[in-house]
Amino acid sequence: MRMWRRWFTAALLAVAMVTLGAMMGTGVAGAESNGGVRVMPLGDSITEGTQVPGGYRIGLWQRLVSGRYTVDFVGSQFNGPANLGDHDHQGHPGWRIDQIDANIAGWLRTQNPRTVLLHIGTNDVLQNYNVSGAPGRLSTLIDRITATVPSADVFVATIIPLSNSGQESAARTFNAAIPGIVQSKVNSGKRVHLVDMHSKLTTGDLIDGIHPTAGGYDKMAAAWYAALQSVPGSIGEPGGTPSPTPTPTPSSTSAIRGVGSGRCLDVANVSQTNGTQVQIWDCNGQSNQQWTPTGAGELRVYGNKCLDVANMGTADGSQVHIWDCNGQSNQRWRFNSDGSITAIGANKCLDVPNHSTANGVKLQIWSCNGAANQRWTRV
Repeated sequence: MRMWRRWFTAALLAVAMVTLGAMMGTGVAGAESNGGVRVMPLGDSITEGTQVPGGYRIGLWQRLVSGRYTVDFVGSQFNGPANLGDHDHQGHPGWRIDQIDANIAGWLRTQNPRTVLLHIGTNDVLQNYNVSGAPGRLSTLIDRITATVPSADVFVATIIPLSNSGQESAARTFNAAIPGIVQSKVNSGKRVHLVDMHSKLTTGDLIDGIHPTAGGYDKMAAAWYAALQSVPGSIGEPGGTPSPTPTPTPSSTSAIRGVGSGRCLDVANVSQTNGTQVQIWDCNGQSNQQWTPTGAGELRVYGNKCLDVANMGTADGSQVHIWDCNGQSNQRWRFNSDGSITAIGANKCLDVPNHSTANGVKLQIWSCNGAANQRWTRV
């Protein structure tokens, strides 16, 4: 009888936990994309929103909407209330820096964020997990993020206060190392930014000594929002307006000819419709073969359409088409000294499939290999 009671009690508890999870909206992310700038909230339970489901993401989302920014939160996790318009995130309760680092490359390749909001290290302190080595682990994690998504802006926050005096002392020591880490990345040309989150909250903003109250989370939201607004492009522009159309000049606008094929980068049928694939075709000087590189790394055609990797793909064979310019990483390209053109978001090269030279062959991205079908000249 005693054994049966224990089993029955455990079963009731399990059902209750499942029911609570459903009520809280936890679980694997469903797609809520609005086509905006992809932002990954990354971290532990403070990103997930323990105690206040959705956490700082609620206030941040509301500020973005009020500011008329078009943003798509991304991540493999999903939770929060109805007034949080996009529930996706990459927050993992209880996780330390090393655990995030072990998984981050796969998440980034899948989600391909334009911007990353990183708040991590609290559990290293709470678990007393080689705290002296935590700054080094954070530096390694940042390097992995910037190597995987080199065009992304990475915002690195100091961790928020802790009520326990010993843990707070350890948190302050950890935080003191972060500005130097961030500056070292900036000095090496990385798009990394410091967010002083610790000073924005006090222990009075904590509901349990670790996690913020609703008001504390909103203070975090305000800090993230101010940081994002200070870095152009990290959340696009108000109203979803793309970067201004550059004025074409003879020196900046030209055809782009394939070395292997002798044919030009061409928008099929002179179409201006979003999703029209790009191909190679006999060079003819028409407007659908005139490409303008911009300071944002775009390749524009017709003045307002950008060379775009379809669906933000990163896999070999992902198609290339034109789309309204929107500032996302799948519309950024880099001309290399060997004549190749790299899709920055995918870190792969503009490629003519199977070394073809025929008119009408549709282009793709592929792992860079230096072959003639991946080399181009501006003519």
